[in-house]
Amino acid sequence: MTIAMPSRRAVLLGAAGAGAAAALPAASASAASAGGIPAGTPPVLLTEQATRCVLVLDPRRRTWDPAVDPSVVKWQFSPLGDRRYADLSPDVSWVYPSEAKVRRLRGRTYVLTTASFGFVAVVEHPTGRRYWGTAIGPGDDLFNPHSAELLPDGNVAVACSTGARVRLYAASWGPRATRYAEAELKGAHGLHWDGARKVLWALGDDELVAYAVGGTAARPTLTRRSAVGLPVGTPGRTPGGHDLFPVAGRPGRLWVTTNAAVFQYEKRGGAFVQDFAGHEVISRKSVKAVGNDPRTGQVLSTVPEGGLGETWWTTTVSVHRPAGAYKLVNGGIYKARWWLPA
Repeated sequence: MTIAMPSRRAVLLGAAGAGAAAALPAASASAASAGGIPAGTPPVLLTEQATRCVLVLDPRRRTWDPAVDPSVVKWQFSPLGDRRYADLSPDVSWVYPSEAKVRRLRGRTYVLTTASFGFVAVVEHPTGRRYWGTAIGPGDDLFNPHSAELLPDGNVAVACSTGARVRLYAASWGPRATRYAEAELKGAHGLHWDGARKVLWALGDDELVAYAVGGTAARPTLTRRSAVGLPVGTPGRTPGGHDLFPVAGRPGRLWVTTNAAVFQYEKRGGAFVQDFAGHEVISRKSVKAVGNDPRTGQVLSTVPEGGLGETWWTTTVSVHRPAGAYKLVNGGIYKARWWLPA
């Protein structure tokens, strides 16, 4: 996401409710398919920039209008007005939430979230308690935290797109830990911890990089192990790597989106492929997020639509296999994920 603003320190007006709502209900495998929505479809986790919230929404409803029917929201998070995050200056750092992903660690569920003006946190679900958090250059997009990842030792990696770097914080040492290791990566946008290969994958403007993590939990290190160039969409222009996410059910593959297309990266062969089912409609320009649900086979994605408050926003979460869509009334969605704790 490229930020272009008349004042780099301008802050969006308006705020969503702080903290967390009720826990998610378990999806019922025996529920009948309704309205073309397959039984067992997981909830949808998304970054909602218009109201500065992370939301988990009911997958059984094609239209989400929280103002009219609050029950469509199964959980929400905003640090605004929440004393547990006050030291991170959320009034100025929690602008344009840009990432939301769900992870499991030591029997607990966490939502990882970042925002373009500096906010990064790992939030316990459903309590909203802070596992760890920081603000990188709060009130500005000079670093632009764009994604985060939780490692098995409890440390947290952060990709800073404008700052062109990947940081690995010693978050296992407490909710306010500040020590980090750092590696340069132009346009760092996406992160994924590969437990089988014991590497941290990072997606930049031009390449997909694998970092070895060394040192100790208290003093971690990042070492570039390998890299592969991204497919070029337009000759002479950067590919513009954007989203990086595991292909659920296929541990040997990663979803990779660029400015021009959507790919899967086949780790063993080191190749970007488009042999996945539905590629002809899933692969398109400017996909901000993509992911699959291995149980139902559905793929979701987000792409910007015109006429909204920002050029990268959408009100629609596209669904593929079978084709469908979710609509957030008056929304400003950036990324969406299936709720699949892993």
